[in-house]
Amino acid sequence: MPTWTIKPEPVIGVNVDEVMRQYFTEMGQRVLGRSVTEAELQAVLAKDPHQDLSPPDGAFLVARSDGGEFLGCAGLRLLGGTPKTAELKRMYVHPAGRGAGLGRGLLRAVEEAAGRLGATRIVCETNSQLTEARALYTRYGYEETPPYEGHGRADHWYAKVLG
Repeated sequence: MPTWTIKPEPVIGVNVDEVMRQYFTEMGQRVLGRSVTEAELQAVLAKDPHQDLSPPDGAFLVARSDGGEFLGCAGLRLLGGTPKTAELKRMYVHPAGRGAGLGRGLLRAVEEAAGRLGATRIVCETNSQLTEARALYTRYGYEETPPYEGHGRADHWYAKVLG
């Protein structure tokens, strides 16, 4: 069984930019049903950048194999409002990390990080085509909720009280 470690890493860097490209490329394939163009990749990164997934109001967690290979990531950022809410962003499990419980491991690590930031609630969004993500969220206590912000092609929103 594969093993991994999940630790915070800086969200800015060449390696992270490549991971974000992989993430958005796969999301384009699955959600749009086609490859995304370079212009679309640049536009989505400009509209919803990942730089806010860093301290003091966020975190970016990376899962790596024992040999240091990238297996997955998940970020979070605090949102305004009451209760203090964190948003799960950019959760991605590389094909090399799938099928071994890494998605749950990342989700748990993000929830713990959100709690350390003082959040009492976590929210996330996804799309109908991402059936694995929707199943993961509901399996671990997330409930569908009305939209909390306008985000691209999201059509499912989830929330969970942390505690």
